[in-house]
Amino acid sequence: MKKKIAILGSTSSIGKSLLEIIKKDKKNFRIELLTANTNYKDLITQAKKFNVKNIIITDPDSFKKTKIICKNKKINIFQNFESLKKILPKKVDYVMSAISGIGGLLPTYKIINRTKLIAIANKEAIVCGWPLIKKELKKNKTNFIPVDSEHFSIFSLLNDTNKNEVEKIYITASGGPFINLPKSQFNKIKLIDALKHPNWRMGKKITIDSATLMNKVFEVIEAKNIFDISYNKISILTHPKSYVHTIIKFKNGLSKFLIHEPDMTIPIYNSIYFHKNKDINSSPLDFKILNNLNLRKVERNKFPLVGLLNRLPNNSSLFETILITVNDYLVYKFLDKRINFQELIKLINKILNLREFQKFKKIKPKNIKQIYNLRDYVHLKLNTLGI
Repeated sequence: MKKKIAILGSTSSIGKSLLEIIKKDKKNFRIELLTANTNYKDLITQAKKFNVKNIIITDPDSFKKTKIICKNKKINIFQNFESLKKILPKKVDYVMSAISGIGGLLPTYKIINRTKLIAIANKEAIVCGWPLIKKELKKNKTNFIPVDSEHFSIFSLLNDTNKNEVEKIYITASGGPFINLPKSQFNKIKLIDALKHPNWRMGKKITIDSATLMNKVFEVIEAKNIFDISYNKISILTHPKSYVHTIIKFKNGLSKFLIHEPDMTIPIYNSIYFHKNKDINSSPLDFKILNNLNLRKVERNKFPLVGLLNRLPNNSSLFETILITVNDYLVYKFLDKRINFQELIKLINKILNLREFQKFKKIKPKNIKQIYNLRDYVHLKLNTLGI
């Protein structure tokens, strides 16, 4: 029997990688739903190629264009996620949540009760809405796999291990394009420099987060949430080759490393073939890298945003929504060349220190509407400040 699949954000890099995997094994999969925001051309092409009967395109203009193009085609076109029960009357076997940004939280939450297993690649959903997602997973008896390479690695190493057996988890960071740049040269950084990641091919926004190491701040929060492990048991190590993805030290004296090439295909592949141990074409172990792992503590004078972890509450709160929103807002200012790299770092720190935002560290998110309302409020506040 074919495995039924739904992909949220099928036109993203994660979505496209998953479709490449499915293309090589079509006899074992049937795609029930594909979704996108604005990229209607790729979405229509994907639907035709994989014979998908249901698509969701959320951007109003893109939705209209899709309706016109697909007028005489046997494709059901929807504009939002309110129709999920109609589209997926029975639970599918696997959902990939690959929508980027905080906008991916609601679709991720809504589709949990329509699937047996959900693989989540959306950082923001786990950073901002984990208490809500965790509750929904439990309520619907839906299994969950994290897809970020670091969290998939931790997930794989821990398996059924009791978290109390863990002494320390180390998450690795490539250090982005500036790992070897002297701090004295940071004032010369241009946008084009920040977009040149040495190992990973990603979207512009996440590439900038990698350059500032803000992506690692998010990943530590994700690890704390997913594995229910306190911040003081999680550390970041720089590792320029991105070959080791996590190290776990156990209280019994043993430590485990998880190693794979810097290619998101590997965690994606293992999430869809979970428990099957299906072969994948991969390179032999690179002993040249293994003999020079170059694992180091983060140079905080160069990457001060890592220090934000010391200011976060131990329990999930609405402050994480502020963290995500402020970073997103300012990264796009940098991408528009309205602020420079050093201003990006300084403004993130300055805004997150605003007194009126501190009260949200004590408030646990109750629902998604509350999270989105706070996001909108922060945007309004930043506009009022003239940033």
